[in-house]
Amino acid sequence: MLDQERVFRALGDEGVEFFAGVPDSHLNGFCAYLTENVPSCRHIIAANEGNAVALASGYYFATGTVPLVYMQNSGMGNALNPLVSLADKHVYSVPMVLLIGWRGDPSVEDHVQHETQGQITTKLLDVLGIPHVVVKGDDESIEKTVSWAVRTTRDTRVPAALIAQKGIFAETTKRPFQDDSYPLSREEAIRVVLDNTPKDSVFVATTGRASRELYHLREERGETHDYDVLNVGSMGHASSISMGMAQVIRDRLVVCLDGDAAAIMHLGALTTVSTHDMPNLLHIILDNGVHESVGGQPSAGHLVDFAQIARGSGYRAQIANDANSLITAIGALADGKAASLIDVRIRKGLRPTLPPLEIDGLQLITGFMNTNITKG
Repeated sequence: MLDQERVFRALGDEGVEFFAGVPDSHLNGFCAYLTENVPSCRHIIAANEGNAVALASGYYFATGTVPLVYMQNSGMGNALNPLVSLADKHVYSVPMVLLIGWRGDPSVEDHVQHETQGQITTKLLDVLGIPHVVVKGDDESIEKTVSWAVRTTRDTRVPAALIAQKGIFAETTKRPFQDDSYPLSREEAIRVVLDNTPKDSVFVATTGRASRELYHLREERGETHDYDVLNVGSMGHASSISMGMAQVIRDRLVVCLDGDAAAIMHLGALTTVSTHDMPNLLHIILDNGVHESVGGQPSAGHLVDFAQIARGSGYRAQIANDANSLITAIGALADGKAASLIDVRIRKGLRPTLPPLEIDGLQLITGFMNTNITKG
């Protein structure tokens, strides 16, 4: 990993003082340094990558200084709209440095959900007219690389991108979490949900650890995977997948196992239940207040009231802080009478021995559809 203090010194020397973005495992060393050393008034962990581009644009409009936006390349889709209709040279011509974690880099083996995005990352930047370089892994060249990016974007008034391959901005091992704020871990909460919902309930699990833990809990319990959709990519869209299924699977419970950062990423999706009848939808937010899968950077999860937001969007909603209150909430809300949401406050941390998720996505979804498909 590059010397992050040196990276930030180089950015500071070029006048970069504001940062916004969505944490990424390829950037966890960079993000950790940001969280620990840059004041919150100069660093915003955004709801999504488009939000980050807009935040950076606003900062530029108010200060005239070049901001930096960081993201995983999977977030480029979220960033696309403001990049082409706000920061674009034909609109407001906003200079900014984009630091992009290159998941699915063709030279490195990665999970299947990153493969296509990895192949098109540099091509997409070319189409957008965004100059870019792949950052080298030696500290001696970082000042020159940073200087190129900042001066290029300042001179051309179009964004310039630095592409981060695996290991360049990332720590080799994730930092362990010490947290006893709530009694339940995410895995323990998922186990409680499985134990207290009908056996034929349909499950959609969000990106990251929730999908991984649901899969391995099914394995340990000797249960089928045919009722589960693992949303291994497309962060923030598990609730919408669940809503789409709840429109047609009317005779069984549809359970969305969501994360706080994922729910925040596309929070507007919650309002859909106000316009459509989804009485069998149970949306469970596993809320640990961090982006845990990519390094544990803080989210707004423990600061916002998901239950109140949900009630204002047409849900019944409760907050659960432990196993007993979660069981009580499930008993009250999993009755198929109205769309419901449970904000489950959990502690940070995960089982270190949990095996990686190695699945055939097409095989899993085919098994699900063969078991559950119905006519709308």
